[in-house]
Amino acid sequence: MKIIRPIRLADLDALVHMAETAGAGFTSLPPYPDFLRQKIELSLHSFAHPVTTPGHERYLFVLEESTTGEVGGCCAIEAACGLDEPFYNYHVGVTVHANRELKVYNRIPTLHLSNDYTATSVLCSLYLRPEFRSGGAGKLLSKCRFLFMGTFPNRFSEKVIAEMRGVSDDDGRSPFWEGLGRHFFSIDYGEAEHIVGMGNKAVIAELMPPHPIYSVLLPAEAQAVMGKVHPHTAPALHLLEQEGFRYQGYIDIFDGGPTVEAPLMDIRSNRKSEVLPCRVVGGAAPTGATHLLANTLLQDFRCSIAPLAPDADSVAISAEMAAGLGVSSGDPLRVVAL
Repeated sequence: MKIIRPIRLADLDALVHMAETAGAGFTSLPPYPDFLRQKIELSLHSFAHPVTTPGHERYLFVLEESTTGEVGGCCAIEAACGLDEPFYNYHVGVTVHANRELKVYNRIPTLHLSNDYTATSVLCSLYLRPEFRSGGAGKLLSKCRFLFMGTFPNRFSEKVIAEMRGVSDDDGRSPFWEGLGRHFFSIDYGEAEHIVGMGNKAVIAELMPPHPIYSVLLPAEAQAVMGKVHPHTAPALHLLEQEGFRYQGYIDIFDGGPTVEAPLMDIRSNRKSEVLPCRVVGGAAPTGATHLLANTLLQDFRCSIAPLAPDADSVAISAEMAAGLGVSSGDPLRVVAL
């Protein structure tokens, strides 16, 4: 049985391993033990800290196989971005060039350096090891965050975003970076991603042009990947689209990947979920439609996936599931059908 729980310091080695194997584009967790230890410590503080409005908190979760204790994935939520340093995207707008006498009317896509997402909550650091990518683990890892946010909405912004990994090849080469960013940074894409991953975001403001950029002046290869996701990221984007996330014309300034957004309380798993008392039953495990289910605890948050048939008053779960979620009969569970 696969369980989502908050990360612990004992998970450091597993987190380092995932960061080392994730490849280019996984910028929020660079593979440096000391740096990742700080991320874990920040998460522990975030879960323990009383919060009335979202701030610098960052909640980091792992997916664990309950029978072996093996960690197979991670995901995170940043409560509010851009509070210390500007949070940058390119907004893909339109500039019109027209002349009636020459009968010219051109709508030209234009990139504007933007801070529009400042103070929004960010879904980040999603990674699932290849050997765990079955049995609904991807859905569990991606969507568990919505049950947590729905239970503790005061800890998050009214708008939630996710920056999706843009297109790059097997060697980590990004067409968008080669067509634009390299001209201003004079470094490889991987090195630029490393700089941002280590938290040195101020270099963006110092080196990127502050003026609008006509995308038609970029190489065709760079234009073609604007707002497109890496093939490995397509399933994650699809899961978010199922939840109501939409692309609104904002892209990453390095690889051109899309940013998708949704109002917190309009996210499907928040809107459709309900809180019911659980009933621990013996014998065979309950059957029914596949559901996400999570306890309503903060520091001891647990989430899993299972076939369920909730009624109007309660939801029946097996003793194994109750142990995994840390609940007893009568305790509340937040549940939502997949």
